[in-house]
Amino acid sequence: MLRRGEYLLLTGGAVLLVLLSFCNIGLYYGNRSLQNDVTSRSQYIQASVQLQGLYQEMVKALADLSVRNSGDPELKDLLSRHGFNVVADRPAPGASQKGAR
Repeated sequence: MLRRGEYLLLTGGAVLLVLLSFCNIGLYYGNRSLQNDVTSRSQYIQASVQLQGLYQEMVKALADLSVRNSGDPELKDLLSRHGFNVVADRPAPGASQKGAR
């Protein structure tokens, strides 16, 4: 038979192992939740990278339309709210003079 001290030591160890098992289960599910979050963000980033070319073409087309429509203020305002500054290309200072020579 076990002595009282051995019994208490083994019982305390068993209780500690059960508590650690529950902690392990909780950490597992918490980690799994974070992994799912990281995976979904990674998929969003990958989709954004794939669409980046399309977005650039859309912004360029809107900027070109704004310039063609005599600097459409509403379109320029829309682009500037999203961080794009539209400036019409001006001919270089000597560009028109080169053709006259």
